[in-house]
Amino acid sequence: MEFFNVVVRFFQGGGEFMYPIAVVLVIGLVIAVERYIVLTHSAIRNRVLWNEIAPLLQKGDFRQAVAMTSKSSAAIGQILSYGLARVATARRRDDIEKAMEESLMDVVPRLEKRTHYLATFANLATLLGLLGTVIGLINAFGAVATVNPAEKANLLSASISVAMNCTAFGLMTAVPLLVIHAVLQTKTTELIDSLEMASVKFLNSVTERNPAPAAA
Repeated sequence: MEFFNVVVRFFQGGGEFMYPIAVVLVIGLVIAVERYIVLTHSAIRNRVLWNEIAPLLQKGDFRQAVAMTSKSSAAIGQILSYGLARVATARRRDDIEKAMEESLMDVVPRLEKRTHYLATFANLATLLGLLGTVIGLINAFGAVATVNPAEKANLLSASISVAMNCTAFGLMTAVPLLVIHAVLQTKTTELIDSLEMASVKFLNSVTERNPAPAAA
C-alpha cells in the first residue's frame, strides 16, 4: 500500500506530461505482448510442421508434403507450398528458389510488423519527459519571480523536484521499451533465419530426389 501511494504521488507530481508518457507506455507494452505471443506461436508451429514434413521430403513424398503445407497456417508451410508447387514444372533449382524467396518476402513483413514502433515509442517517451521538465522549469521560474525573496529558494527547489519527475518517468518508460525491442528483434531474426535454413534444406532434398532441375 505504501508503494502504491509513493507511485501515485510521483505520478501526480510530474505534471500533465505524465499522462501522454503513460499512454505511450501502455501502447508499447500491448504491442510487446502481442508480438511476443505471435512470434512464439509462429516458431512453435514452424517447428512442429517441419518435423512432420522433413521425413516426407527425405522419402521424396512431395504429394503428401503438399497436402500438409496447404492445410497449415504456419509461415514455413506457406514458403514450402510455393516451392512444392514449382517442383514438377521447374527446369532449374533457381526457379524453385525464386518462388520460395517470393513467399519469404511476403512472410517477413508480417513477422516484423509493429516491432519497430517500440523503438519509436522509447524515443517519444524520452522527449516527452524532457519537454515536460522544460515546461515545468519555465513555470517554476515564472512563479518565483513574484514571490517573497525569502521563499524563492524553497519554492524553486520544490518546483524543480516536481519537474524532474517527468524526465524520470520518461526514462523509466524508454529503457524497458528499448530492451523489449531488442529482445523481439532478436527473436524475429532467429525466426527468419530458421525459415531460410528450412528453405535451403528443402531445396537440397528436392535436388537429391530430382536432380534434373539442378543439372539444368
